[in-house]
Amino acid sequence: MAEHRLIAAYRDDLLRRLPAHLADEVFDGLSDAAEKYLGEGLTTDQAARAAVDEFGNARAVAAAFRRACPAWRAARALIMTGPLVGGWWAAALIADHAWEWPVPVAVRLFVAVVLPSSVILLVVSVLTQRYQAVRRAGIAGCLGLLAVDVSVIATAIQLAPGIRWLLVVAASLSAGRLAFVAGRVHSLVAHRSS
Repeated sequence: MAEHRLIAAYRDDLLRRLPAHLADEVFDGLSDAAEKYLGEGLTTDQAARAAVDEFGNARAVAAAFRRACPAWRAARALIMTGPLVGGWWAAALIADHAWEWPVPVAVRLFVAVVLPSSVILLVVSVLTQRYQAVRRAGIAGCLGLLAVDVSVIATAIQLAPGIRWLLVVAASLSAGRLAFVAGRVHSLVAHRSS
């Protein structure tokens, strides 16, 4: 079957939303479905329409790929747990009068820049519709939070006047987040994107 205009338009829409290799996979399946319907006696137009109806609209297909992206899932989990981890750190640092600690300016600047930037990237990853943007923003946000957690834990260990239970809980939550991100870094980076 020659490529029907409806199927060509569907593929073009997918190519705007997904990397070419993912759009091509869907297109191959769509073409096979159209061929099947053609073999069942439908006209070319009916077969193309039936195939598109079977697959659903391109936006929904692209959204399903986005939700399956490891970067999207990791970004979503970090956003959902961020207030809990941040709250414990705020309580621990306030209770220990962290503003009196001799924290190097470079560490303060690093956290002040990287933390909000990472959160913004994670939000972009979760909210954007473009698969490539989901992946890139998610990876950058995850790695940024990983670096912030390492910096904050290391700084607290070095500078805290004593070990208090709030710091232990906050550091444990950050360590759990580190383990979560570290466990997914390979799938985040290795997940084929082009």
